Amino acid sequence: MSVSEAAGEALEVWIDQDLCTGDGICAQYAPEVFELDIDGLAYVKGDDDQLRTEAGATVPVPLPLISEVADSAKECPGECIHVRRVSDGTEVYGPGTE
Repeated sequence: MSVSEAAGEALEVWIDQDLCTGDGICAQYAPEVFELDIDGLAYVKGDDDQLRTEAGATVPVPLPLISEVADSAKECPGECIHVRRVSDGTEVYGPGTE
């Protein structure tokens, strides 16, 4: 899916911490959405700036950051970032979507 196609869809993102390598590339691309915690793993964070540390926790992808979040999923060495459409749960960026 291209970023322009995704722009019209509500998307959410989550990280599989079991696969996270702690490289922090996601936090470099989109620090508003991703952050490394004290355990060295990346987590998503909401618009309240609070990390979502529960397994499988999702946050909405802010429309202005779709490109950065997509790039994070594509460049992640751990292949642990998943971006899916809210409407039907289809994964649009992440492992196995390219």
